[in-house]
Amino acid sequence: MRRCSVSISSNIAEGAGRNSNKEFRQFLNISFGSCSELETQLIISQNLGYLSKEEFKNISLELTEVQKMIFTLIKKFS
Repeated sequence: MRRCSVSISSNIAEGAGRNSNKEFRQFLNISFGSCSELETQLIISQNLGYLSKEEFKNISLELTEVQKMIFTLIKKFS
């Protein structure tokens, strides 16, 4: 889960440092994929009892906001 979380911001940062909007968009897509990976890990963690329903709900809501922001950026650079 930590790796997924770090990957989200790292790919955004790396893409922002690239020379073209096309490259930035590609890194945003990778970042969005990391969000999906994290979402899956959260579901598994809840199913295994590592997260309460309340913790899962709170983290999922925050992740959804991050996904919305990334999606908006992807659309902007398309």
